[in-house]
Amino acid sequence: MTNTWTIVVPVKGTAAAKSRLGGDLGLARAIALDTVAVALLVARVVVVTSDAAAAGFRALGAETVQDPGQGLHAAVLYGIKVAGPGPVAVLQGDLPAITSTELEFALRLASAIELAFVGDAAGTGTTLITALNPERHRPAFGEGSRAAHRAVSYVELDFDDMSGLRSDVDTWADVERLEGRLGLRTAAALETLRQSAR
Repeated sequence: MTNTWTIVVPVKGTAAAKSRLGGDLGLARAIALDTVAVALLVARVVVVTSDAAAAGFRALGAETVQDPGQGLHAAVLYGIKVAGPGPVAVLQGDLPAITSTELEFALRLASAIELAFVGDAAGTGTTLITALNPERHRPAFGEGSRAAHRAVSYVELDFDDMSGLRSDVDTWADVERLEGRLGLRTAAALETLRQSAR
């Protein structure tokens, strides 16, 4: 376990989650729960989310704080503030194929770099940012975030395109492409969707 790190995971509330993944809230929640469950194997985790979703993350052992409701950027900054001193990573909550080995390796690499990040497989986004001093964090998630994080001195960590740490999802098709590598909750939610469609 990478004990010195705190991982902040912003998770969208109910309304936002329904707008993704074909509108299926159960699948979106399962993905977030699987992502957080893996992160908890590696470090302390603070989830920034709505009150409605918080109980599920607390049941896993994560700390939860209320999303300020002003978008992803505000949620990330608030999570970093709550995390307190010491190294802080921000992990996107839509990584259903992530493994603890990948995440721990990323944090070990990041332990030697003041600011670091992992880009998504598409090549334009970001799935993880890290800072040894949280006050130096300059999160720039959103469209074109890979280039934006480079521009504010984050150093990219090299991971294979197929890494679960780089495999964020926006659609049901994205999830299906990761079959065989999905977390238990995500795999079960996907199967439920298929059963209901028959």
